[in-house]
Amino acid sequence: MIQIENNQDLQFTDIRGIAKEVWPIAYGAILSEAQLNYMMEMMYSVPSLHEQVMEKKHRFILAKEGETVLGFASFEFNYGKKPKTKIHKIYILTTEQGKGIGKQLIDFIANEAKKRHQKELLLNVNKNNKAIRFYESIGFTISFEEVISIGNGYVMDDYVMEKSI
Repeated sequence: MIQIENNQDLQFTDIRGIAKEVWPIAYGAILSEAQLNYMMEMMYSVPSLHEQVMEKKHRFILAKEGETVLGFASFEFNYGKKPKTKIHKIYILTTEQGKGIGKQLIDFIANEAKKRHQKELLLNVNKNNKAIRFYESIGFTISFEEVISIGNGYVMDDYVMEKSI
């Protein structure tokens, strides 16, 4: 049985391990190796993860079966000072995808958001990421496109998807 719990590890060992495994598979055909490496350091170094939690108020949750972490997500309430919860990250180990874990993580976030009177969930997804179909299957729709400069000459070319809760 899958349990969702808050991340307690300040070294983010499981989160970093999952990202290191999943990112090359999810983005290897979309992004250059140089951009992948840059983004991994930018988003998943321990100092960056500390900043996300301490300064940006992102919350990290883990999907676990027993003591094994199968996936994680991060999210932020009141995104843009509106009653919206932004899902910043959601990744599931490749071997565990397609088993409903992503939906369980999103349902957990939606329930937490409802308790705080949030009206919508939103997330960014790369325009070429096959996860778009997953998000659509659970009720997200594409609201608009967004190109975000992330430094070093790189951009994220995304759809912003939203879902009312």
